[in-house]
Amino acid sequence: MNAPYAKLEHVETGVARLLAHNPSAFTYFGTQSYVLGEREVAVVDPGPDLPEHVDALVNAIGGRKLIAIMCTHTHRDHSPAARPLAERTGAPIIGCAPLALETVGPRADASFDGDYAPDRVLADGEHVEVDGRPVIAVATPGHTSNHLCFACGDALLSGDHVMCWSTTVVVPPDGDMAEYMRSLDKLRQREDRIYYPAHGEPVTNPQQYVRHLMGHRMQREKQILKLVGEKPRPIPDIVASAYPGLDPRLVPAAGGSVLAHLVDLERRGLVESEGELWTAA
Repeated sequence: MNAPYAKLEHVETGVARLLAHNPSAFTYFGTQSYVLGEREVAVVDPGPDLPEHVDALVNAIGGRKLIAIMCTHTHRDHSPAARPLAERTGAPIIGCAPLALETVGPRADASFDGDYAPDRVLADGEHVEVDGRPVIAVATPGHTSNHLCFACGDALLSGDHVMCWSTTVVVPPDGDMAEYMRSLDKLRQREDRIYYPAHGEPVTNPQQYVRHLMGHRMQREKQILKLVGEKPRPIPDIVASAYPGLDPRLVPAAGGSVLAHLVDLERRGLVESEGELWTAA
C-alpha cells in the first residue's frame, strides 16, 4: 500500500480517503479518514488530533458544506480530530456513543478518547443524509462496545471491525469476543459490495472474507481450549504457544485477545480460572 499522507484519494464516486500520518504496529500506515459526498460532504473517522491532518481535511473539504463529522468509535487514532475539525467548520459531531475506558496492555495509540463529545449519537439503523444519500449506522460492538460501521449505498465503511491487513484486536474489559462474533455474523448476512476500513486496503470480497475471519476466531478458540486442556496455563504461556514468532510489540494485544476468548469460554462454562491460571472446566 502506498502511503500518500495528506493527499485526498478518490476511491469511487462519492467516496474519497485521506491518510493520517500515524503509522504503527496497530494502525498500519495510519488512520484513513473518509470524505463522503461531492456537493456536500461528511467526514468519517477524522483521526488523531494532528494539525497537519486537520489542515489536510479542511483543504479536502474546500468550499463544500461539511454536514457531519462521523466517528466509528473512540480510540485515539479515530476520533480526537473531530473537535478541531468541528471548531474550524461548525459541523456537528455525529456517530458512536462516548466511551472512555483504559485498555489492557501498553497500547497508547489505541486508548480511548475521553474528550469525545458527540452532538448526536446514532443508533443501529439511524442515518444522516449526505449529498442526497443516506449514510446508515450499523452497530458492530466487539472491538469496542460503541463501534459503528457506516453503510453508504452498497459500500460499508468498516472502521476497525473488519480490516484486510490484520485481524481486529478485541481486548477486555470493553472488547467482547462474543459480541465481536455476533457482529461479524451480522455483516456476513448483509450484501455489501465492498468494505473501506480505517486501516489498510479495501476488502473486495466482504462476505467471503468475513466467513474467513469467523473461521479464524473459531480455530483460535479450539487452540486455546486444547492448550488449557493439557495443563493449567497463564495467559503469557498461551500466547507463546498460540502465536509463535509474534512481533514483541504485539504480544500485549495478543494477550488481550486471548483473555477475550477465555472470558467468553468461561461464560459458556468451558474453562475456569484460579488466580492467573486457566484450565478446561
